[in-house]
Amino acid sequence: MSPEEIDRYRAYLMVLARQQVLALPEAKLDTSGVVQQTLLDAHQAADVFAGLTSEQRLAWLRTALTRNLTDVYRRLFADKRDVRREEAIAVNVENSARGLDRWLAVNALSPSQETDRNELLLRVALALSELPDAQRIAIEGHYFERRPVSVIATEMGRTAAAVAGLLKRGLQTLRQHLADAED
Repeated sequence: MSPEEIDRYRAYLMVLARQQVLALPEAKLDTSGVVQQTLLDAHQAADVFAGLTSEQRLAWLRTALTRNLTDVYRRLFADKRDVRREEAIAVNVENSARGLDRWLAVNALSPSQETDRNELLLRVALALSELPDAQRIAIEGHYFERRPVSVIATEMGRTAAAVAGLLKRGLQTLRQHLADAED
């Protein structure tokens, strides 16, 4: 696989990695660096990666991302190592992926989009990366992590009504991006 083909997964990995930073608030993780390392791992294993199905590629990338997040976590907290937190990273990455998949199941735009769910996951992740940060944070927190609007509002220092507005505008923009990508 070419570097350009592997790079298609960047936004997907960023969605998953960003949610791990939220799960480990005391960590100062460089999500872009972890994602870059994961893409480099995929590039180095391009022969294997190319022979995988779309679903297997996403699983491979989630595993590599988990490994890289765990490595960074170990370096950051070498003196306070907690194996339970390291194990939680793997669970959290899978939960984040399921959250993205759950949102897709509820918000799929058309039957044709259901035919290649993994391709649609990548498009949703890319569309998320293009949202303003506040909208992206609200959507990821509410729909992927299933946190209440009131909790997100407190974390963002906004009112619940303001977060509801961010969710509404963000969803409209996401749906528009996905509709445009389908055309």
